[in-house]
Amino acid sequence: QVELVESGGGLVQAGGSLRLSCTASGFPLNLYRVGWFREGPGGEREGVSCISSSDGSSTYYADSVKGRFTISRDNVKNTVYLQMSSLEPEDTAVYYCAADLRIATLEIMCAVIPPNYEYDYWGQGTQVTVSS
Repeated sequence: QVELVESGGGLVQAGGSLRLSCTASGFPLNLYRVGWFREGPGGEREGVSCISSSDGSSTYYADSVKGRFTISRDNVKNTVYLQMSSLEPEDTAVYYCAADLRIATLEIMCAVIPPNYEYDYWGQGTQVTVSS
């Protein structure tokens, strides 16, 4: 079965941390650029962070999460992670990961293309709730 599956969401107090995982099945995730997106209670989806294919040496972060979130990948585990620290109530959202071969740059993937774009693969989402 070819799919992306997110995990690691949950309820955490403000200032806490969570690590989200995006695991691919049925295809080699290392070939793909991967992005994390979130959709808050208002229903607007936004790009959070993106990582380059292969060794993941290039990353992109939205201004709202810079210095608090870290994206990384483990190609052996076919997984991309989003380490979230110093969480704020405003980070409450459903977090999705997406993988794509075609997008030229991380900035385009994370900040330019509409975040509901039909990437090659989308996960089903994982809920993150940050209480104040």
